Amino acid sequence: MALKPDRIELPDGSRIKYFMNEVAERGIVVIHDPPGGAGMDNPDATVSIPGSGSGVPAGVLMNDVVNLNLTRQHINWHQDEVQLGNKVDLLGRGVVKTNMVKSGDTPSAGDAAYYTANGEFTTTSGSDQVGRFVSPLDAEGYAEVEVNVS
Repeated sequence: MALKPDRIELPDGSRIKYFMNEVAERGIVVIHDPPGGAGMDNPDATVSIPGSGSGVPAGVLMNDVVNLNLTRQHINWHQDEVQLGNKVDLLGRGVVKTNMVKSGDTPSAGDAAYYTANGEFTTTSGSDQVGRFVSPLDAEGYAEVEVNVS
């Protein structure tokens, strides 16, 4: 599990207009894919896992993106799964509790939050800042992050 259920979504913080064409685990930062799209159902409005720790951040992925054979099994709605190529829910403004923190990082409350090449949160600059850490890592490896991606 990459996200704990205790989270806060601020007004205008949730975005559901983007499609994702990669398998991914919730709790990571995703970036906009060029060329982008402006419409709610524009197939060019896609997001992806950052490949190099750079790109324009779109938000925190709130769903697991899976690639299932839907003729043999169904999506597990209780686990908030989304089939590959469908729309995903992104958090642009709010607070999440995630274990998607770069291995070896020891964030403190107030530290700036950036993202790595695989979308994990880090205290090391090198990408756009996506928020700040609200807490250090707990015993289970989770930290609270205040996300602010405009």
